[in-house]
Amino acid sequence: MNTPDLILHNGKISTLVEAQPEVTAVAIAGGRITAIGGEELLDSATDKTERIDLKGRRAIPGLNDSHMHVIRGGLSYNLELRWDGVPSLADGLRMLKEQAERTPPGQWVRVIGGWSEFQFAEKRMPTLEEINAVSPDTPVFVLHLYCRGLLNKAALRACGYTRDTPDPPAGEIQRDRSGNPTGLLIARPNAGILYATVGKQPKLPPEHQMNSSRHFMRELNRLGLTSLVDAGGGSQIYPDDYAIIEELHRRGEMTVRMAYNIFTQRPKEEKEDFLRCMKLTAPGKGDDFYRCNGAGEMLVYSAADFEDFLELRPDLPANLEKDLKDVVSLMAGSKWPFRIHATYDESISRMLDVFEEVNREIPFNGTQWFFDHCETISDKSMERVRALGGGIAIQDRMAFQGEYFLERYGKQAAERTPPIRKMLDLGIPVGAGTDATRVASYNPWLSLYWMVTGKTVGGASLYSNSNRLSREEALKLYTQGSSWFSGESGKKGAIAVGQLADMAVLTDDYFTVPEDRIKGIESILTVVDGRIVYGAGEFGNFGPPPLPVLPEWSPVKVYGGYGAPLDVRKAVRAGVPMTEHSAGCLSHGCLHTSRQPKTGKGKAPRFSELWGLGCDCFAF
Repeated sequence: MNTPDLILHNGKISTLVEAQPEVTAVAIAGGRITAIGGEELLDSATDKTERIDLKGRRAIPGLNDSHMHVIRGGLSYNLELRWDGVPSLADGLRMLKEQAERTPPGQWVRVIGGWSEFQFAEKRMPTLEEINAVSPDTPVFVLHLYCRGLLNKAALRACGYTRDTPDPPAGEIQRDRSGNPTGLLIARPNAGILYATVGKQPKLPPEHQMNSSRHFMRELNRLGLTSLVDAGGGSQIYPDDYAIIEELHRRGEMTVRMAYNIFTQRPKEEKEDFLRCMKLTAPGKGDDFYRCNGAGEMLVYSAADFEDFLELRPDLPANLEKDLKDVVSLMAGSKWPFRIHATYDESISRMLDVFEEVNREIPFNGTQWFFDHCETISDKSMERVRALGGGIAIQDRMAFQGEYFLERYGKQAAERTPPIRKMLDLGIPVGAGTDATRVASYNPWLSLYWMVTGKTVGGASLYSNSNRLSREEALKLYTQGSSWFSGESGKKGAIAVGQLADMAVLTDDYFTVPEDRIKGIESILTVVDGRIVYGAGEFGNFGPPPLPVLPEWSPVKVYGGYGAPLDVRKAVRAGVPMTEHSAGCLSHGCLHTSRQPKTGKGKAPRFSELWGLGCDCFAF
């Protein structure tokens, strides 16, 4: 065995290796796991080996999200006020008010998705009157999923939306009786108006975008994430919009591994744009930290089955088949892996018709392909996916929209949205994720909670036991399962000799905590490539020092990320009034989601039970 660079010992280390499912120690050298076992591994240490006593804590393989939008999200992370994990609307409005007061002229306060009104104690959306009251002068935009956006009066003026502004072809500007915009934007049937509005907002300069992307990666590390597949995004142009993450990769400043997909660029010119991109990169080009993964999640604009369970299912155009065949034939002929966004079985069946036709003419022959989402996929369609060798990447979008689905389609239909158990029984490759940052939170523990409990973030029960997973099954989908979607099966996803040294040490034991506390778990020691990228609590001294936050007025500097208003130590340093959080809060520091002030003697933490670029075209 090579001399270890790092040994973690005295832990409860879940390997996800069948022959040796739990060990107490792991040795790492050169970014790889070199040995697993017991305390005898310490015998191989030298004076140069760093030893860390885990003090009995649970460690797991690093989490891997098979569908996120991190490259796009990182460019604006420092500009965004996150409502992800915020326990009450009162907290969210308080944050808006405070941030509006510190935001300089010409800038906006923006809440760009990742939350659901059902997570709030009040169980409702903010009103336009409330948003205008907390910020009468600073522009505010609040994006809610892919269904609506709220603008205060200052933002309406900044956008130039007036009574004379026509509705876009696929959206609605709500108006009062006099015809004036109220501030409510409705995606009907797609989100073009929402992303056109995001596109009107100021962007960060490049150096600040690099700082923002690093903070986003650090936030993911805090939650135990070490890998992901970036699913592209509307108007995320290759290679221009990848320049920031590529520079961070060149500098060696990435702390999350990324395999990136290339989204289609322009409506009606999809094939030409993919041909252009194929001259610039290729699947597998890069290294273990950053490399090309293929095409998608959108291949052609005519195949965009927008998900909004407040609205009826979309009718996709008649030219879907021709457009999609042109691009899929290109992918099959070029051996380019591809993925495609698909919510409804009506869309999936049409797409499968195309895939089967192309496969007869240009056999896929191992070309990796998969669907994303598949909330309403049928048994027949799953059989067809299996026959073509495809996979399905699932996300916890239903944890944020489940109440809407229940109301429109009923409990029986919601039982299999998506039918994860059936997918696994059929042997279809399945990977887990979030689809963050807009339609769901980036917090992987919410997704794990959803798979295990079958509940939404608001507590609504979606699934019976037959479509729920065990904790081990869910964890495997978030590690080994997701590795298939970047072509890295056997390379990551387990704590096994020879695999990449990526792991997380947890605040609570995932396998034994009550189900409702799963969503409050964090990492207190995150290792990527054998290097400690995040440390907190008793392991804080092992992690890298905090990064400065740019710009100075950034919401991230005050609130942090997920569960933002609970990071009371940071808020106090920034001078935020803490009237709702008594002095009892102030001793708990940054591990806020696992150490909350209690509501009463012997009760569970107060907040643990309540636990989320722009373009003028459709975007994901």
